[in-house]
Amino acid sequence: MTITTIIETTLALLALLLFAATAIPWLNLRYWWVRGFDFPRMQLAILAAVTLLALLTTLPWGVWGWVGAVAALIVIGVQGGSIYHWTPLARCHVVDADGEDASRQFSLLVANVLTSNRQSASLMRQIRETDPDIVLTLESDAWWQERLDETLDESHPYATRIPLDNLYGMHLYSRLPVHAPQIEWLIQDDIPSIHGWFELPSGDRVRFHAVHPRPPAPGESDESLWRDAELLLVGQTIRDSGLPTLVAGDLNDVAWSKTTRLFCRISGMLDPRRGRGLYSTFHAEYRWLRWPLDHVFVSEHFTLVALQRLSAFGSDHFPILATFRYHPARADENDSPEADREERQDAEETIEEAHERRGEAPVKHDD
Repeated sequence: MTITTIIETTLALLALLLFAATAIPWLNLRYWWVRGFDFPRMQLAILAAVTLLALLTTLPWGVWGWVGAVAALIVIGVQGGSIYHWTPLARCHVVDADGEDASRQFSLLVANVLTSNRQSASLMRQIRETDPDIVLTLESDAWWQERLDETLDESHPYATRIPLDNLYGMHLYSRLPVHAPQIEWLIQDDIPSIHGWFELPSGDRVRFHAVHPRPPAPGESDESLWRDAELLLVGQTIRDSGLPTLVAGDLNDVAWSKTTRLFCRISGMLDPRRGRGLYSTFHAEYRWLRWPLDHVFVSEHFTLVALQRLSAFGSDHFPILATFRYHPARADENDSPEADREERQDAEETIEEAHERRGEAPVKHDD
């Protein structure tokens, strides 16, 4: 066996491994190790492309070379197709804002601070510089609350504070008046969420949901049921209301996963990343292991003024800053998703299963 044949066979086996990693997420299973393959789609596509280029240096191919080339091309096609909508080549979900109407405009900064991170100065500086109307932090404990209060108490007096040391603390600070803020524990007793209304200077009100569901990961949850059920439950609530709505938080899920796409179709919510870029917020320390985990979704009533990933500040997440304008007259220009009956049934069954596991009676939603 020649050196070229050995290289060709090795590369073909690598391509087959990448093919297997691409196929695993298609399994209808909620195990964390299955759902985890939803995340590195861009990385898998790049590895497949590199493998294919390396295979080209071994021409002419034997059987293994052709097998490897076909496997690599399938991986590139499937993974590239999965992330295509989050590139500037695709159509935007949320259209760009036009004109100037500050009374209907608001900005939101979302930051998972990492509970153990104590480098608050950089984040506080970025908050002062960008001056968002709303600040939402995740994983914030009592220590982070003190720093946030020092920076935001006067400028953002409408605050909802949930200081926890279990990695699911949450703090919301707003310059805009907040009406009927509620802290809810939607699916699990140790995972809070915040819900209420923002009032814009124009007098228009925007419904908001701030969430941080538990991820499917070792040491957290063996399966994705709890995350999936919480997102879909919020999605059903939004669908039933038909109101101008904002959803923000660390979803512990990537934008292109089955669950997040189903959430968008169930709720009708729009992803401002689509048609613009990945804006990956995790992992801040490892450039080649990054994907979009922190999200801001809006209903069709809004247009996008700006979207920006901010600088690292010691956390494993980057902050993300989004500015929207309430412009319901342009709703028809947005690319609103819609679930079919089968997808609505899938969401209902996921929520029912989560409630049954908790020993609760599920709430039925009409189709």
